Amino acid sequence: MKTLNSYAAEVHEANKKWWTHIETGEPIKRNVGELLCLVHSEISEAMEGHRKNLMDDKLPHRAMFEVELVDAIIRIFDIGAGMGLDLEAAYQEKMAYNATRIDHSIEHRKSANGKKY
Repeated sequence: MKTLNSYAAEVHEANKKWWTHIETGEPIKRNVGELLCLVHSEISEAMEGHRKNLMDDKLPHRAMFEVELVDAIIRIFDIGAGMGLDLEAAYQEKMAYNATRIDHSIEHRKSANGKKY
């Protein structure tokens, strides 16, 4: 069974060209703000696809919403592996934490200042 880290490594290997200086072929340090904005752009494209009920232009048998969400995952995996993050451990820990959060409970969400979404 693959882990998030193995998916991240697979994506990063396929995307190494974006972590390489195009003139020298040397590795480059990526700008974190730029990388996060690229994730955001994929999410914005997913929203637009969902809002307009569009099919994807590159995978026309799939909804744009679906494909753009995957593009965001791909970018997140690339960042994770490129920066040496342990996405698997963080995911496991965060899921366990979220399972016990009071502010995520139905009772708390129904309260006056509870999270509605």
